Amino acid sequence: MKKIMLCELNVSEGTDEIKIAAIKEALSAVPEVTVIEVNSDRDHNRSVFSWIGSPEDVLAGAIAASRKAVELIDMSVHSGSHPRMGAVDVAPFVPIRGVSMEEAIEIARRYGKFMGDLGVPVYYYEDAALKPERRNLVDIRKGQYEALPEKMKDEAWRPDEGPFAFVPKSGATVTGVRFPLIAFNVNLRTTDLAVGKEIAKRMRFSSGGLRYCRAIALELEDKGMIQVSMNLTNFEKTPIPVVFELVKSLADNFGVGIAESEIVGPMPLSALEEVVRHCLKVRAFTVEQIVETHLLG
Repeated sequence: MKKIMLCELNVSEGTDEIKIAAIKEALSAVPEVTVIEVNSDRDHNRSVFSWIGSPEDVLAGAIAASRKAVELIDMSVHSGSHPRMGAVDVAPFVPIRGVSMEEAIEIARRYGKFMGDLGVPVYYYEDAALKPERRNLVDIRKGQYEALPEKMKDEAWRPDEGPFAFVPKSGATVTGVRFPLIAFNVNLRTTDLAVGKEIAKRMRFSSGGLRYCRAIALELEDKGMIQVSMNLTNFEKTPIPVVFELVKSLADNFGVGIAESEIVGPMPLSALEEVVRHCLKVRAFTVEQIVETHLLG
């Protein structure tokens, strides 16, 4: 069985098409890497590059794309609605098939060492975390890029790799290994950020919402909407339909309609099982019923 790993590199650039294309070109030049998607958002001012391959090839892609991103992106002039702290903001590695957790963590640590040697402060999170208080991305990114000058004076924030210093151009990078995450956003037909914030508060687990849901509210100026931007950290225990129905119910309570939803980046086919079961009321649907699944190597 061929080993397959996924990387979803988040960079702090979503408006400059030339820079985005250059990063994609650097990634695509790596042999045996399959680029699944490049998702850029102007309001977030952020792009997510997703690709798969063998662990070694995925690592080579991460190195190539990150080197180009650090070269081109200047965080000192960056602004956007999505939380961020670095030019390469977060680089999660996800085992897909035949890759042990230990092997995946080794890949993440080798990537972190590369970034550190490049002069970028690096923090390990999730299953690659070296400290329990650094497992959660939200905790590491608290205060965002603007908090880094003070953090780099505090021994508690000494990076796991790279310089213990504020690097204005690159900021800092977070990398690690995690379960397949689904980035699921719901756009509301309102410009009232307070409504979005209240819905996000009721959605996220940290304030009493769904167990595997992280949520924030963002303004989408180009669309004239408010977005409830969510990360579903375990889609098996907190399925997409449950999340959507709760957002819809909360939005209805505020008299706000839903314009659209979006999934950012790739998702496991198995995540669609609950969508079909829930939305179509199919009693015992499985992905094995999809013909194309039997064509996969």
